[in-house]
Amino acid sequence: MRIGKQDHAVTSICTSDATSITVRGLDLCSEVIGRIDFTSYFWLLVTGHMPTPEQKLLTDAVLCAIAEHGLVPSVVASRMTHAAAPEAFHGAVAAGLLGCGSVVLGSAEVAGRFYAQVVADAEGGDPAATAIAAVRALRIEKKAIPGFGHPQHTAGDPRAQRLLALAAEHGMAGKHIAMLRTIENVLPDAIGRALPINVNGAIPAVMLDADFPLAALKGISLLARTASLIAHLQEETERPIGFVMSGAAAERIGFES
Repeated sequence: MRIGKQDHAVTSICTSDATSITVRGLDLCSEVIGRIDFTSYFWLLVTGHMPTPEQKLLTDAVLCAIAEHGLVPSVVASRMTHAAAPEAFHGAVAAGLLGCGSVVLGSAEVAGRFYAQVVADAEGGDPAATAIAAVRALRIEKKAIPGFGHPQHTAGDPRAQRLLALAAEHGMAGKHIAMLRTIENVLPDAIGRALPINVNGAIPAVMLDADFPLAALKGISLLARTASLIAHLQEETERPIGFVMSGAAAERIGFES
């Protein structure tokens, strides 16, 4: 049974033969290993070309910003999975990544698609009016404003502030960051109160203005959090808390028939 398009079955990422491996047109051993840092290699793999110095700097910054934030749900899931199945390190990493969704960790993708759509809708018109209409449409559907608000950083997410400052400092603030700021400014009129930009608002705005593909935005969070999960699982092998968290959940959650 044929499913989907099958008339152009090719890949442009990697090929190999008996003596060489070629990745995005570069010889892996002579032109990549020992010559290209991992962030640049990641950009090359995803986009097909090497990043500019500014693109690399911002990607580095974003990966550092989103990698770690304590015992968040992805980390809890990973450490508890490792406690139950210490032989399956990969399974514990996967458990942490599987929860990368619209509320936690993967919300940068949701925000990025929202900003990209509002930018497109505002083309040739009034950005503020377009932003207000988009925000009010979300509220009618009882949806959160992507990239705004934080349960802990109520006065402003320091990670978001740093990323946006870096983009401005290096001349990389474009139409997506401008729309992010516009949305921030119209929130009091649109919903009756101000909300701070969070890191999952800054990340897509910064990366889209750096010309990173919209479709690959979630990959940023997945790549960064993988590094963090490996660190937490290493700590779990030395100072286990997986069952402590499980026990705390059992004590905290009551039963109701």
